[in-house]
Amino acid sequence: QVKLVESGGGSVQPGGSLRLSCVSSHRSFSSYAVGWFRQPLGKEREFVAAINRNGIGTYYEDSVKGRFTISRDNAQSTVYLQMNSLKPEDTAVYYCAADSTQNRVTQSPEYYDYWGQGTQVTVSS
Repeated sequence: QVKLVESGGGSVQPGGSLRLSCVSSHRSFSSYAVGWFRQPLGKEREFVAAINRNGIGTYYEDSVKGRFTISRDNAQSTVYLQMNSLKPEDTAVYYCAADSTQNRVTQSPEYYDYWGQGTQVTVSS
């Protein structure tokens, strides 16, 4: 079983920044592609960003391009989501997910077989 733990969420004013972390103690985590998703209150879960196993391939949802950056440190078994220029519409629970079967960057949640418990991000003045 692969356990993923997100951290770094919180409350921030519009224009502010947060860095989310997704950590796993599983020995194979560095070989998994990882994605970030978010779910605003009362809405469907949506894709945010994804990164392949070596960190070279990345993919972003259009609304976060230029503001969010996904990266990973495989030595620390950690994937990050740096979020800058935050907007109220970025408010959501953010989840990381791991794809243990293919080295791909995809926005489709059905390809991710392990999920974290989520961390709340609130952007408000």
